[in-house]
Amino acid sequence: MRIIEILKVIVLGMVEGFTEWLPISSTGHLILINKLIQLDVSPEFMEMFRVVIQLGAILAVVLLYFDRLNPLSRSKRGDQRRVALILWSKIIVACVPAAILGKLLDDWMDAHLYNGLVVSLMLILYGVFFILVENRNRKTEPQITKMWQLNYQTALYIGMFQVLALIPGTSRSGVTILGAVLLGCSRAIAAEFSFFVGIPIMFGASLLKLAKFGFHFSNAEIVYLVLGMLVAFLVSVYSIRFLMSWVKKNDFKVFGYYRIVLGVIVLIWYIMSTLMGRSMGAA
Repeated sequence: MRIIEILKVIVLGMVEGFTEWLPISSTGHLILINKLIQLDVSPEFMEMFRVVIQLGAILAVVLLYFDRLNPLSRSKRGDQRRVALILWSKIIVACVPAAILGKLLDDWMDAHLYNGLVVSLMLILYGVFFILVENRNRKTEPQITKMWQLNYQTALYIGMFQVLALIPGTSRSGVTILGAVLLGCSRAIAAEFSFFVGIPIMFGASLLKLAKFGFHFSNAEIVYLVLGMLVAFLVSVYSIRFLMSWVKKNDFKVFGYYRIVLGVIVLIWYIMSTLMGRSMGAA
């Protein structure tokens, strides 16, 4: 186990922690960063690592919102426990579409969509969408400003938007936030519900990847996985607090511009690397 590989894992964990909750695609960033630093592991482990490292990020949500999400808390009264249970039922409803399609399409997506071209196009496409939606809503007051106002139908529709995040480069938090805002949620409610919906989705996706990998790890792989999750957890605590502070005073257009710029850079890089690969093959 080399120190340089440990440093690479720390970088990947930091990237996951920063990008998981910001609407800029954590999976897309992990794919691209790994292309640059290339962690010395098998492709099968890296495929699993990209997903399971998100468990660290999701544990940050559990920590920060534990009291609010915990219906069994002794500090809660009966009506408060009921509110927490109702919130969880809405979260489960929102998770159903992505859970079903994610299981059905997992292998196909790994084989066909995890590449620089798809990531770049999704970064650009949803970057444009963020700017258009923010411009559209500039003079519109949100209809849902409290979590209890978000009904089951709206939760299901947000879950349908989340299905789009199965495509790398889309951003799970980004597309659920975008969908929630389009459905009348305030930015703060959209961001928080996106956090909450990520809990069962990420746990489920991680278990699926672990089962697919087979739970057979070398000592080095265990260290990489645990360290990556730990770093992602620590950085996610900051990232979540930053985003919730940001949405109180700002819109999401800056993330849209960032996505477009990054997407163009990635697209240029993908085209150049493809052309260089073909020229080397021809030689």
